[in-house]
Amino acid sequence: MPKINVYLPDELAEAVKESGVPVSAVCQRALEESVKRVTAIRAAVLDDVASGASALQLSRFTQRTRDVIGLAVERARTLGAPHVGTEHLLHGVLAEGTNLALHVLRAVEVAPDRVARELARREPTDGGNVPERFGGHAANALELTVTEALTLGHNYVGCEHLLLGLLAEPDGVGGQALRAAGVDLRTARAAVVAALAGYVHLRAQPASAGGPPDVAAALRRELAPLIERLDRVERHVGLVDEN
Repeated sequence: MPKINVYLPDELAEAVKESGVPVSAVCQRALEESVKRVTAIRAAVLDDVASGASALQLSRFTQRTRDVIGLAVERARTLGAPHVGTEHLLHGVLAEGTNLALHVLRAVEVAPDRVARELARREPTDGGNVPERFGGHAANALELTVTEALTLGHNYVGCEHLLLGLLAEPDGVGGQALRAAGVDLRTARAAVVAALAGYVHLRAQPASAGGPPDVAAALRRELAPLIERLDRVERHVGLVDEN
């Protein structure tokens, strides 16, 4: 049986050792689920994705996230790309226009228009193809999207998780455009946590409290202490990308 080494941060390794968690069994189960999901994503036919009949439904994607994926499929077909790539997924996030991922970008002081310009510089225009499936980088990004949602303890997969999945995927054009625009995974993850906390707070406010506040500005004010706090937590549980 082939052996795969798993490297853990020192603090997490100590915690695992003290708790006696069966690392091999846990890793095997997690890998089995990931392989099933990424295989389903790579096998999904785009017509099924557009009609809502694909296996992506099993991963608890929200309707808005499915809409974004539908826009990505349309973009790939319009450009005649050989497959749906991370660049098309990012285009879908930007084109949908109302999702939480865009609020997160503004919260970390990166304008969606800036991301769009970076994407335009990198987006290939092959032409003449009829894409039928997701490319390898896009499939990996969608799997990382699900992983981000699970890691944050969420029982749904939203556009904010898709933003994190695109950032976490190292080789796709979508992640390259985001990083070139100034977005990094750790800060974006902290902003997602802050954004969701902010929405919970805003929903709890009475209607008489006044007009809707500037969500992006409010999140920026809360972001600095949250990043510091989340950084400590991430280093403990091994979520920080040391690269």
